[in-house]
Amino acid sequence: MNIRGRNKVSAEFNMSSMTDIVFLLLIFFMLTSTMVTTNALDLVLPKAKGKTDSNKNIAVSINKKLEFFIDKEPVPEAELETRLLGILGADKEKAIILRAEEGVPIEKAVNVLDIANRNQIKVVLAVRPK
Repeated sequence: MNIRGRNKVSAEFNMSSMTDIVFLLLIFFMLTSTMVTTNALDLVLPKAKGKTDSNKNIAVSINKKLEFFIDKEPVPEAELETRLLGILGADKEKAIILRAEEGVPIEKAVNVLDIANRNQIKVVLAVRPK
């Protein structure tokens, strides 16, 4: 009497499908890791096309005579921060559009940028299109 089982289970394991998956994952991570930029700056840049909603933005202009204007209204430099905060209030959606005329010292533009940075307001530097 022969009592051996007819259905023997094979103890071998085929690794070819597992190596294919590991190889594809390796390629995927190698490609995506090169696309990550670690030294990127988080800047709000103006768009070349499209419209900006004038209700959500406040224009701060500086002319060659070093006079400051908030939406065509002259403002002394010492009162600029208080007037801006009064206009903006608690609305964090609004942004400042900085319009500095050619030839204005960079220190004057940096003063406006510093005011915006202290109060966590977004700033867009307006430029002339080419």
